[in-house]
Amino acid sequence: MELSQLRYFLAVADELHFGRAAEHLRIAQPGLSQQIRRLERELGTPLFIRTTRRVELTDAGRAMQSEARRVLASVERARTSVTQAANGEAGVLRLAFVSSAALQIIPNVTKALHQRWPGIDLQLHEMTTPAQFDDLREGRLDVGIVREAGVVDDLVIRPLVRERLYLAVHESHRLAGQRSVTLASLAGERFIIFPRHRVSLLYDHIAGLCHAAGFRLEPAEEAVQFPTILGLVASDAGVAIVPDSLRSLRLPSLRYLALEDAAANTEVSIAYSPERALSRTVQNFVEVALSVYRNDTGAAAAG
Repeated sequence: MELSQLRYFLAVADELHFGRAAEHLRIAQPGLSQQIRRLERELGTPLFIRTTRRVELTDAGRAMQSEARRVLASVERARTSVTQAANGEAGVLRLAFVSSAALQIIPNVTKALHQRWPGIDLQLHEMTTPAQFDDLREGRLDVGIVREAGVVDDLVIRPLVRERLYLAVHESHRLAGQRSVTLASLAGERFIIFPRHRVSLLYDHIAGLCHAAGFRLEPAEEAVQFPTILGLVASDAGVAIVPDSLRSLRLPSLRYLALEDAAANTEVSIAYSPERALSRTVQNFVEVALSVYRNDTGAAAAG
Protein backbone atom coordinates (compact mmCIF):
# COMPACT_ATOMS: atom_id res chain seq x y z
CA MET A 1 0.00 0.00 0.00
CA GLU A 2 1.41 3.36 -1.07
CA LEU A 3 0.66 6.86 0.21
CA SER A 4 -0.40 7.87 -3.29
CA GLN A 5 -3.06 5.17 -3.20
CA LEU A 6 -4.43 6.59 0.05
CA ARG A 7 -4.57 10.05 -1.50
CA TYR A 8 -6.37 8.71 -4.55
CA PHE A 9 -8.81 6.80 -2.37
CA LEU A 10 -9.61 9.86 -0.24
CA ALA A 11 -10.20 12.00 -3.32
CA VAL A 12 -12.82 9.53 -4.57
CA ALA A 13 -14.27 9.06 -1.07
CA ASP A 14 -14.69 12.82 -0.67
CA GLU A 15 -16.12 13.46 -4.12
CA LEU A 16 -18.00 10.14 -4.52
CA HIS A 17 -17.35 10.65 -8.22
CA PHE A 18 -14.38 9.22 -10.15
CA GLY A 19 -14.43 11.91 -12.81
CA ARG A 20 -14.37 14.85 -10.38
CA ALA A 21 -11.75 13.09 -8.20
CA ALA A 22 -9.51 12.53 -11.25
CA GLU A 23 -9.89 16.16 -12.25
CA HIS A 24 -8.99 17.28 -8.72
CA LEU A 25 -5.93 15.00 -8.72
CA ARG A 26 -4.97 16.07 -12.27
CA ILE A 27 -4.73 12.48 -13.47
CA ALA A 28 -6.65 10.47 -16.06
CA GLN A 29 -9.84 8.78 -14.82
CA PRO A 30 -8.87 5.30 -16.09
CA GLY A 31 -5.58 5.52 -14.16
CA LEU A 32 -7.44 6.53 -11.00
CA SER A 33 -9.91 3.64 -11.37
CA GLN A 34 -7.00 1.24 -11.85
CA GLN A 35 -5.30 2.45 -8.64
CA ILE A 36 -8.51 2.07 -6.61
CA ARG A 37 -9.06 -1.49 -7.92
CA ARG A 38 -5.45 -2.31 -7.05
CA LEU A 39 -5.98 -1.02 -3.51
CA GLU A 40 -9.16 -3.05 -3.14
CA ARG A 41 -7.31 -6.18 -4.28
CA GLU A 42 -4.56 -5.55 -1.70
CA LEU A 43 -7.15 -5.13 1.05
CA GLY A 44 -9.25 -8.05 -0.15
CA THR A 45 -12.53 -6.12 -0.03
CA PRO A 46 -14.47 -3.54 -2.08
CA LEU A 47 -14.24 0.04 -0.83
CA PHE A 48 -16.91 1.48 -3.12
CA ILE A 49 -20.30 0.46 -4.43
CA ARG A 50 -20.30 1.52 -8.08
CA THR A 51 -23.49 1.85 -10.12
CA THR A 52 -24.17 3.70 -13.34
CA ARG A 53 -25.80 6.52 -11.33
CA ARG A 54 -23.65 6.92 -8.22
CA VAL A 55 -20.64 5.87 -6.14
CA GLU A 56 -21.01 5.02 -2.46
CA LEU A 57 -18.62 3.89 0.26
CA THR A 58 -18.95 0.39 1.65
CA ASP A 59 -18.64 -0.18 5.40
CA ALA A 60 -15.00 -1.10 4.76
CA GLY A 61 -14.62 2.07 2.69
CA ARG A 62 -15.91 4.26 5.51
CA ALA A 63 -13.45 2.62 7.92
CA MET A 64 -10.68 3.12 5.35
CA GLN A 65 -11.61 6.79 4.93
CA SER A 66 -11.07 7.46 8.63
CA GLU A 67 -7.78 5.54 8.78
CA ALA A 68 -6.44 7.06 5.56
CA ARG A 69 -7.03 10.58 6.88
CA ARG A 70 -5.22 9.70 10.09
CA VAL A 71 -2.23 8.16 8.27
CA LEU A 72 -1.82 11.04 5.83
CA ALA A 73 -2.15 13.61 8.61
CA SER A 74 0.51 11.76 10.59
CA VAL A 75 2.83 11.67 7.59
CA GLU A 76 2.35 15.39 7.03
CA ARG A 77 3.10 16.11 10.68
CA ALA A 78 6.26 14.01 10.44
CA ARG A 79 7.33 15.82 7.27
CA THR A 80 6.74 19.22 8.89
CA SER A 81 8.54 18.19 12.07
CA VAL A 82 11.58 16.90 10.18
CA THR A 83 11.75 20.00 7.99
CA GLN A 84 11.47 22.32 10.99
CA ALA A 85 14.12 20.36 12.90
CA ALA A 86 16.46 20.48 9.91
CA ASN A 87 15.97 24.24 9.77
CA GLY A 88 16.45 24.63 13.52
CA GLU A 89 12.84 25.77 13.94
CA ALA A 90 11.75 22.83 16.11
CA GLY A 91 13.12 19.95 18.12
CA VAL A 92 14.67 19.49 21.54
CA LEU A 93 17.55 21.67 22.76
CA ARG A 94 19.42 20.47 25.84
CA LEU A 95 20.42 23.71 27.56
CA ALA A 96 22.43 23.99 30.78
CA PHE A 97 23.05 27.13 32.79
CA VAL A 98 24.88 28.28 35.90
CA SER A 99 22.61 29.03 38.85
CA SER A 100 23.43 32.74 38.79
CA ALA A 101 21.90 32.96 35.30
CA ALA A 102 18.54 31.56 36.44
CA LEU A 103 16.95 34.82 37.58
CA GLN A 104 17.39 37.07 34.56
CA ILE A 105 19.64 35.76 31.80
CA ILE A 106 17.83 32.46 31.24
CA PRO A 107 14.32 34.03 31.39
CA ASN A 108 15.39 36.78 28.98
CA VAL A 109 16.96 34.39 26.49
CA THR A 110 14.31 31.66 26.62
CA LYS A 111 11.51 34.21 26.21
CA ALA A 112 13.15 35.59 23.08
CA LEU A 113 13.80 32.06 21.78
CA HIS A 114 10.17 30.98 22.19
CA GLN A 115 8.95 34.16 20.53
CA ARG A 116 11.19 33.54 17.53
CA TRP A 117 11.15 29.72 17.41
CA PRO A 118 8.08 28.44 19.31
CA GLY A 119 8.67 24.90 18.03
CA ILE A 120 11.91 24.47 19.98
CA ASP A 121 11.45 22.52 23.22
CA LEU A 122 14.03 23.23 25.92
CA GLN A 123 15.39 20.67 28.36
CA LEU A 124 16.90 22.86 31.08
CA HIS A 125 19.67 21.73 33.43
CA GLU A 126 21.20 23.82 36.23
CA MET A 127 24.90 22.98 36.39
CA THR A 128 28.26 24.48 37.28
CA THR A 129 30.52 25.63 34.46
CA PRO A 130 33.05 22.73 34.77
CA ALA A 131 30.21 20.19 34.83
CA GLN A 132 28.75 21.77 31.69
CA PHE A 133 32.11 21.51 29.95
CA ASP A 134 32.20 17.76 30.69
CA ASP A 135 28.67 17.16 29.41
CA LEU A 136 29.23 19.28 26.30
CA ARG A 137 32.30 17.22 25.45
CA GLU A 138 30.42 13.96 25.99
CA GLY A 139 27.44 15.06 23.90
CA ARG A 140 25.00 15.05 26.81
CA LEU A 141 24.27 18.76 26.29
CA ASP A 142 23.75 20.88 23.19
CA VAL A 143 24.64 24.28 24.60
CA GLY A 144 25.50 25.86 27.95
CA ILE A 145 25.36 29.24 29.65
CA VAL A 146 28.63 29.45 31.60
CA ARG A 147 30.47 32.02 33.69
CA GLU A 148 34.16 32.99 33.59
CA ALA A 149 34.86 30.31 30.99
CA GLY A 150 38.08 31.79 29.66
CA VAL A 151 39.60 29.93 26.71
CA VAL A 152 38.66 26.28 26.28
CA ASP A 153 40.58 24.58 23.48
CA ASP A 154 38.01 21.94 22.55
CA LEU A 155 34.82 24.02 22.96
CA VAL A 156 33.38 27.10 21.29
CA ILE A 157 32.99 29.98 23.75
CA ARG A 158 30.90 32.98 22.67
CA PRO A 159 30.78 35.95 25.10
CA LEU A 160 27.18 36.83 25.90
CA VAL A 161 27.11 39.57 28.54
CA ARG A 162 29.48 41.18 31.02
CA GLU A 163 27.91 41.86 34.43
CA ARG A 164 29.09 44.21 37.14
CA LEU A 165 29.88 42.65 40.49
CA TYR A 166 28.20 43.91 43.66
CA LEU A 167 28.87 43.52 47.36
CA ALA A 168 25.96 42.08 49.34
CA VAL A 169 25.91 43.14 53.02
CA HIS A 170 23.57 43.08 55.98
CA GLU A 171 21.72 46.33 56.65
CA SER A 172 23.69 46.79 59.88
CA HIS A 173 27.07 46.44 58.18
CA ARG A 174 29.47 49.36 58.47
CA LEU A 175 29.29 49.93 54.68
CA ALA A 176 25.54 49.46 54.27
CA GLY A 177 24.85 53.19 53.99
CA GLN A 178 27.13 53.62 50.97
CA ARG A 179 26.07 53.25 47.34
CA SER A 180 29.45 51.91 46.22
CA VAL A 181 32.73 50.67 47.69
CA THR A 182 36.19 49.67 46.52
CA LEU A 183 37.52 46.16 46.80
CA ALA A 184 40.42 47.45 48.90
CA SER A 185 37.95 48.54 51.57
CA LEU A 186 36.87 44.91 52.04
CA ALA A 187 40.15 43.64 53.48
CA GLY A 188 39.45 41.72 56.68
CA GLU A 189 35.78 41.07 55.85
CA ARG A 190 34.15 37.69 56.47
CA PHE A 191 33.35 36.42 52.98
CA ILE A 192 30.63 33.91 52.23
CA ILE A 193 31.39 32.15 48.96
CA PHE A 194 30.87 28.86 47.16
CA PRO A 195 33.38 26.02 47.53
CA ARG A 196 36.24 26.33 45.08
CA HIS A 197 36.03 22.67 44.08
CA ARG A 198 32.43 23.24 42.93
CA VAL A 199 32.70 26.64 41.21
CA SER A 200 36.40 27.02 40.61
CA LEU A 201 36.38 29.48 37.69
CA LEU A 202 34.26 32.18 39.34
CA TYR A 203 35.92 31.54 42.71
CA ASP A 204 39.36 32.10 41.17
CA HIS A 205 38.12 35.23 39.41
CA ILE A 206 36.84 36.77 42.65
CA ALA A 207 39.96 35.67 44.54
CA GLY A 208 42.08 37.29 41.83
CA LEU A 209 40.20 40.57 42.19
CA CYS A 210 40.77 40.51 45.95
CA HIS A 211 44.47 39.76 45.44
CA ALA A 212 44.77 42.70 43.00
CA ALA A 213 43.14 44.91 45.65
CA GLY A 214 45.81 43.97 48.16
CA PHE A 215 44.34 41.20 50.29
CA ARG A 216 43.68 37.48 50.24
CA LEU A 217 40.16 36.10 50.01
CA GLU A 218 39.51 34.13 53.20
CA PRO A 219 36.12 32.39 53.15
CA ALA A 220 34.32 32.48 56.49
CA GLU A 221 31.53 30.18 55.31
CA GLU A 222 30.77 28.27 52.13
CA ALA A 223 27.51 27.50 50.34
CA VAL A 224 26.84 26.00 46.94
CA GLN A 225 23.82 28.06 45.83
CA PHE A 226 23.62 31.84 45.58
CA PRO A 227 20.22 32.03 47.37
CA THR A 228 21.83 30.26 50.34
CA ILE A 229 24.81 32.63 50.22
CA LEU A 230 22.53 35.66 50.21
CA GLY A 231 20.42 34.17 52.98
CA LEU A 232 23.54 33.91 55.12
CA VAL A 233 24.44 37.53 54.32
CA ALA A 234 20.90 38.55 55.28
CA SER A 235 21.44 36.84 58.64
CA ASP A 236 24.61 38.94 59.15
CA ALA A 237 26.96 35.98 58.82
CA GLY A 238 29.28 37.87 56.46
CA VAL A 239 29.45 39.62 53.07
CA ALA A 240 29.39 38.23 49.53
CA ILE A 241 30.45 39.37 46.06
CA VAL A 242 27.70 38.56 43.57
CA PRO A 243 26.82 39.27 39.91
CA ASP A 244 24.43 42.08 39.07
CA SER A 245 21.64 39.71 38.07
CA LEU A 246 21.49 38.37 41.64
CA ARG A 247 20.30 41.77 42.89
CA SER A 248 16.78 40.76 41.91
CA LEU A 249 16.87 38.53 45.01
CA ARG A 250 15.51 40.96 47.57
CA LEU A 251 15.53 40.34 51.30
CA PRO A 252 14.50 43.00 53.86
CA SER A 253 17.88 43.08 55.62
CA LEU A 254 20.00 42.82 52.46
CA ARG A 255 21.84 45.71 50.79
CA TYR A 256 23.74 45.69 47.49
CA LEU A 257 26.68 48.04 46.95
CA ALA A 258 28.36 48.59 43.58
CA LEU A 259 32.05 47.75 43.38
CA GLU A 260 33.91 50.73 41.97
CA ASP A 261 36.92 48.84 40.62
CA ALA A 262 37.00 48.75 36.82
CA ALA A 263 37.83 45.04 36.81
CA ALA A 264 34.93 44.16 39.11
CA ASN A 265 32.82 42.40 36.50
CA THR A 266 32.14 38.87 35.37
CA GLU A 267 31.56 37.46 31.92
CA VAL A 268 28.73 35.11 30.98
CA SER A 269 29.25 33.13 27.78
CA ILE A 270 27.58 30.58 25.54
CA ALA A 271 29.46 27.29 25.22
CA TYR A 272 29.00 24.42 22.77
CA SER A 273 31.10 21.77 21.08
CA PRO A 274 32.44 22.35 17.54
CA GLU A 275 30.33 19.39 16.36
CA ARG A 276 27.12 20.97 17.68
CA ALA A 277 28.01 24.19 15.84
CA LEU A 278 26.63 22.44 12.75
CA SER A 279 23.18 22.13 14.36
CA ARG A 280 20.72 24.71 13.03
CA THR A 281 18.88 24.58 16.37
CA VAL A 282 22.08 25.50 18.23
CA GLN A 283 22.82 28.20 15.65
CA ASN A 284 19.34 29.67 16.11
CA PHE A 285 19.70 29.64 19.90
CA VAL A 286 23.08 31.39 19.75
CA GLU A 287 21.71 33.99 17.33
CA VAL A 288 18.72 34.77 19.55
CA ALA A 289 20.76 34.83 22.77
CA LEU A 290 23.34 37.19 21.31
CA SER A 291 20.60 39.45 19.95
CA VAL A 292 19.11 39.84 23.43
CA TYR A 293 22.36 41.33 24.75
CA ARG A 294 23.80 42.78 21.56
CA ASN A 295 23.29 46.37 22.71
CA ASP A 296 24.59 45.70 26.22
CA THR A 297 27.28 48.14 27.28
CA GLY A 298 28.84 45.65 29.68
CA ALA A 299 28.27 47.87 32.70
CA ALA A 300 25.35 46.10 34.13
CA ALA A 301 23.27 43.87 32.76
CA ALA A 302 21.46 41.07 32.85
CA GLY A 303 18.08 42.40 32.34
